[in-house]
This record gives sequence, C-alpha cells and structure tokens, in this order.
Amino acid sequence: MSPKRKVKSLELIEKDSLKQKTSLYGCYVITTNRKDIEASEIWNLYMTLTKVENAFRSLKSSLGLRPVHHQKETRTVGHLFISVLAYHLLASIEYSLKQSGDNRGWSTIKEVLSTHLRSTLIFSDNKDQIHHLRVSSTPEPEQKAIYDALQIKDKLPRKHKIIGSL
Repeated sequence: MSPKRKVKSLELIEKDSLKQKTSLYGCYVITTNRKDIEASEIWNLYMTLTKVENAFRSLKSSLGLRPVHHQKETRTVGHLFISVLAYHLLASIEYSLKQSGDNRGWSTIKEVLSTHLRSTLIFSDNKDQIHHLRVSSTPEPEQKAIYDALQIKDKLPRKHKIIGSL
C-alpha cells in the first residue's frame, strides 16, 4: 500500500468555454440560415412545430396509431390521413376555445373531459327481459364551460331498448 498523502492546496480554474456554456443554461438557442425573417417569427415557427409534434404524439397514442408497423402503401396513407384529420379536429377545438378566451392546450382539454363518460348498462328484469340502457354522466362545471365555448349544446339522449329475453 502506498502512504496516504494529504492535499495541501486546491485551485479551481474555470475555462472560458465552460463559462460560455453555463451562461446559456435555461435558454433556447435556435439556429437558422434564414436571414429574411425576424427573431420573433423564428420563435413562433419553432413553437408551432413543438405544438404540432406534441399534438401528434398525443393523438397517435389516444387513437392507437403508435407504433407504426405498416408495410403496405395503402395502410401508410390511411394512417397518415387519420392522423392529419385528427390533428385538424384538435386544432379546430383549440382555435374555437382560444376565440372564447380559453387558452388551454390539447392535453389539458383531454384531461378535463376524460371524466365525462357515456355508460352502457345491460341488465335483466323480473320478467327475464334484457335491457340495454345508454346514459351520459352530467358534465362538471369546467367540462360544461368547454362545451359551451365549443357551442356543443345537446348531450346525447338517454337510450333504453329491450334487446331480448333470457
């Protein structure tokens, strides 16, 4: 074993390149070769790209469109069509809400509306008839505010059918 040595002095020298890197912590650095647009427009384009990417990620998960394993062109085209159609619907919802002063993003809207449900109850009565009942829950005030802003007035009606006998 080597004998233990004690440190007598310690000097910390910070390199200029490290100072430069740490001065940018928490900042966005976006580079472009475009000289014809202002910095604010570059930022808006970047934010739009980020918003679209997040929306597609969310939609593809919700619609079961991930992961993509298509091997035929028609399936790929169908996948793309459904994705773009869903994005247009999402963008329309966000735009309509923004017009009424609600600036929530899709993930928040989806989370708020996720607890408003339509349930199907199937049961039999004492006459051995099988009943099929579809009913919607009552929207919470925050959900109702979203529906009102989107001008969604009619909730789905309660449906009751006798579908057979035991």
